[in-house]
Amino acid sequence: MERLDELKQKYQSVLNFIPTKGVVLSHLHVQDDKLFIQGAAPSDDIKNAVWNEIKAVDANYEDLTCDLSVDEGLPQPAPDVIHYTVKAGDSLWKIAQEQLGNGAIFQKIIDANPGRLVDANSVIHPGDILIIPPQE
Repeated sequence: MERLDELKQKYQSVLNFIPTKGVVLSHLHVQDDKLFIQGAAPSDDIKNAVWNEIKAVDANYEDLTCDLSVDEGLPQPAPDVIHYTVKAGDSLWKIAQEQLGNGAIFQKIIDANPGRLVDANSVIHPGDILIIPPQE
């Protein structure tokens, strides 16, 4: 059990990353003195992202065996939310144009920040942090 805890601690960032991407694990144990991770990812891109996370921890990953398959029937994870820090000269229109690709949809930013923004006349200041909703 001690080796399992040691390896889980080493690869904690990977183990935290996996559920955020909709990967379903079927096995997580020590086998042949290595952390053995087995499961399914919803896409090749997500499978590759897990491997990138593993390599960020240890490029050689000699103490880990990861066996991920792709199951396109698994639900895709929700897109990541962006936290945007307002800069001098920003407007909701400008932020929507840069972050969402269309300034006219700035109302989506207002809707994503109900505690901070009320309407198009809401004042934003440099340093304010706004939630940018995922692009649809």
